[in-house]
Amino acid sequence: MIVFRSVLFNAVFYLNLIGQMIIMTPAYFLLPRKKAYSVAKNWARSNHWLLAKIVGTTFEVEGLENAPQGSYIVAPKHQSFWDAYALLPWFDDPLYILKRELTWIPLFGWYLKKQRMVPVNRNARGKVMAAVMQQTKAEMKSGRQLIIYPEGTRRPPGAPAEYKYGIARLYRDLGVPVLPVVMHPGLFWPRRKFIRHPGHFKVRILPPIEPGMDPDAFLAHLIEVMETASDQLLIETVAANPKLPLPPTAVQRLAELKAHAA
Repeated sequence: MIVFRSVLFNAVFYLNLIGQMIIMTPAYFLLPRKKAYSVAKNWARSNHWLLAKIVGTTFEVEGLENAPQGSYIVAPKHQSFWDAYALLPWFDDPLYILKRELTWIPLFGWYLKKQRMVPVNRNARGKVMAAVMQQTKAEMKSGRQLIIYPEGTRRPPGAPAEYKYGIARLYRDLGVPVLPVVMHPGLFWPRRKFIRHPGHFKVRILPPIEPGMDPDAFLAHLIEVMETASDQLLIETVAANPKLPLPPTAVQRLAELKAHAA
């Protein structure tokens, strides 16, 4: 049954993406940029509904009161394709720095350009990266929220932390608060797998880290805060979903936490 529901959800997910993109294109490109964002946010909400109805996977968001006003950096854990879009409805005007190849995709890339996402050549250095930072600063001045994954790529639940220094550079150069976010969607929507598992999980938004810290001290603090909260949430999520199959990284981390607590 899980396999059938997973196959059905995956098919409907991409049909929903293509269908909404085609149907909503006239309204999307006629509306002012920020109002047009409601199209992408409603698409995200529709995916949440489909995942709940077809697979039986639900979630809740905690800590929204911790979000500052205006511009800030959102720093979520990254485990699944789910968290690439799922948080859109909870932020006013989200911004991504993303690989430039995504903007080359017909229609989808036009959607990204409409929202003034910042494309980057991952192999670029020097002047190109300076231009990326300049564009990001310009967007942030209008009160946007930059969503950036501190570990850079998707990591399985419970895997050892591998935070990149880029988040510290952004914290230093942008001079805005950083909002850490921990969650374990990778337990339900595993990376590189088509299986979707039923259950319930939480997205936990932590208190913001205010600007002004030394970048190295900031990064050490961010890692400590996020990993401590992530470990606690992993314990809670597994306890709330006792039938959930766990990846080896989660099993190992839970064993380490149990041994440490003993």
